[in-house]
Parts: sequence; structure tokens; C-alpha cells
Amino acid sequence: MEGINIFGFGIALIMTVALMPVFIPLLKRMKFGQSIREEGPQSHLKKTGTPTMGGLVFLISIIVTVLLVAAFNGELTTPVVILLIVLFGYGLIGFLDDFIKVVLKRNLGLTSLQKLLAQIVIAVLSFFLLRANGFDTALGIPFTEVSIELGWVYVLFIVFWLVGFSNAVNLTDGLDGLVAGTASIAFAAFGILAIVQQETGIALFTFAVAGGLIGFLVFNKYPAKVFMGDTGSLALGGALAMVSILLKQELLLLLIGLVFVIETASVILQVGSFKLRKKRIFKMSPIHHHFELSGWSEWKVVTVFWGVGFISAAIAVLLEVM
Repeated sequence: MEGINIFGFGIALIMTVALMPVFIPLLKRMKFGQSIREEGPQSHLKKTGTPTMGGLVFLISIIVTVLLVAAFNGELTTPVVILLIVLFGYGLIGFLDDFIKVVLKRNLGLTSLQKLLAQIVIAVLSFFLLRANGFDTALGIPFTEVSIELGWVYVLFIVFWLVGFSNAVNLTDGLDGLVAGTASIAFAAFGILAIVQQETGIALFTFAVAGGLIGFLVFNKYPAKVFMGDTGSLALGGALAMVSILLKQELLLLLIGLVFVIETASVILQVGSFKLRKKRIFKMSPIHHHFELSGWSEWKVVTVFWGVGFISAAIAVLLEVM
């Protein structure tokens, strides 16, 4: 089992590293450059024009790797197919959003309603695929034997979980290498849990994602040569949520993905405080911008957040397997 995971990790990593030098010049020639919001940190304005939609490369690498390795090893199971559907589906939503913003020059991309409806459709489709295969609809409480049976209400949970975490990862994608690092840690943590549960196909998927992200990080670390765009971040968030569901470790994602939770909470608190009190809690949200405006270098913010993500994921895995 470990050999398959290493193989999947390696293939996805090598494919991403090999394809990216071809893809980045192509994006530049097609003028697929990132537009930086003027209301963001002024130091980010120098990033204007950096190629975006780089998530396409690691998504292609991951999907090809998982399909080939899983098929060869007889692991192209329903859970693996569902993971690929979610990864591709949310990636497609992100791609359309990026395409409209970058190519069609409509700065807001898809409307919030269009994006939400598409995310809900994929989440509901996933639920019915799970239901058709007798999936357990009980919600487990981490570190206990307690579970709560949700029945058909579980579809609402899946919608909330996939939509919530796809947007949480999207919000986190604001600094060079931040999501690539934190997401690779989170997927690797779930990969370890998948190995413990002997879920070979899910483990393969998680380590292939981690490999693709490490390969992408070579080009996305500060100063980034390419951004993943919504194409990558929405796909990663949706897939991460679905992995937690398939492993019946749904709520453990709150700890393994703590950085994403904190980033999202900072936005909610900031908006709520301003609407209710006309005062801001942070200098800017998401919270990574607050630390930037407090004098931290971008690289310091990213490495500290990686550290928080690693520690929280390690704690979650250790407590779960003990």
C-alpha cells in the first residue's frame, strides 16, 4: 500500500514540475495575468500580471496520476471516482471564474449566486452517489465512539462542508505558497489516516494531491512565478472536504484544516464587527493580510502559517490513531 502512495506522490510531483515550465510561458503569451485588488496591501501591486490559473497543471497531474495508478492497481473504486468528480467539478467552477476575470476582463468573474449554485449541484450529486452505494450518513465526533445519525439531512451537511471549505481555501489563497503548503500538509495528514483505515484508493488520491502541490510549490513559493487561481483553490477545498467525509473524519477537518478555519473566521468577524459596530477587528482580512500590515514579511507569514497547519494536523492525526 505504501508503495502505491509513494508512486502516486512521485508521479504527480514530477508531472507538475515537468509541465509548469511549459505552461508558465504559455500563460504569459496569452496574457493570463493576475489582477491585484487596489484595496489589498500595496506591496502586492508588484504581482500584477503574474500568470494565474496554474492550478490547471497540478489538477491535470493529479487526475492523470490517480486514474492510471488506481486503474493499474484495481483501486478505481466509487470513493476515488467521487473524489475525482469533486476535484474536477470544483476545479471547473474555478476555471470558469478565472477565465471570465482574466480573459474576458470581467473583474468579478462568476457571480456569487452562479458559483454557489454550481458548488451545490456537485455536492448534491456526490451525496446521491454515496447514498446509492450505501454510505454511512452518521456524523462522527472526533476522538470518541459517538456518532449522530443524520439520514437525509446529511445532504445538507455535505453541501455546507464542500461549499464552506472550497471557499475557505479560496480565501486563504492570498500569499505566495500559502495554500500550496497548508493544503499539502492537510492532504498528507488525511493520507496517513486513510492508510490506518486501509482505504488504499483514498490514500493514493491524497498523496497524489500532496505530490502535485509540492511540485507546484517549486514555482509558487515567494516570489511566485505563477498563481493557482480559483481553478486550484476551489478544487482543493472541495476535495479536502470530500476526503474528510469519505474517511468519516468530517469534523476532524476543523483541526487538520485549522488555518483555513481561522482565515474564514477572520473574514466573518471582520465583516460582522464592521456592520454591527462600524469598527474593524483586524487591519485587513483575511488574517494573513493583518500580519503583513503589522510588519511581517510575506515569507514570514507563510512559514508561520505552514507551521500552524503542520502542528494542528499532527495533533489531529496523533490523537486519532492513539
